[in-house]
Amino acid sequence: MTDRYYEGIGRRKASSARVRLHPGGDGSVIINDKPAAEYLNRFGDLQLALAPLETTGTVAKFNVTIKVNGGGVTGQTEAIQLGVARALLEWDENLRSALRRGGFLTRDPRVKERKKPGLKRARKAPTYTKR
Repeated sequence: MTDRYYEGIGRRKASSARVRLHPGGDGSVIINDKPAAEYLNRFGDLQLALAPLETTGTVAKFNVTIKVNGGGVTGQTEAIQLGVARALLEWDENLRSALRRGGFLTRDPRVKERKKPGLKRARKAPTYTKR
C-alpha cells in the first residue's frame, strides 16, 4: 500500500468523521481500529455509509480507514457517507456529477434545537392547569 491517501471530512449532527482512501487496496474498511461490519452492526448502516463507493463503482479500488467520534449511530453513519464522498472528489473531480445525483455531497444542516427557558424541552411546554 502506498503512503498517498485522499482525505475527506464529514459531519452530521454532533458527529464528525475523518475518512482516508488508500488507493491500490482490496476494499477493506476499518472504522476506529475495528472492522467496519463490527463497528456498524445495525442492518443497512454499512451499505449506507459506503454508498458513494458503490455508486461510483470504486469499492475494490481503495482501503478505507475512518476515525469517527461524537453523536449517535445514525449521525456517525451519515458523517462517514459525506466524508467518503468528499474523499472521492479529492481523488477524481469527474465523479462530482454522479455523487451530486446520489445526494452524497450535501451536508444535512439539521441539528438538535436548544432548550428554551420556561419549557421542558426545545418546544414542549409544561402542562397547563386551570386550578
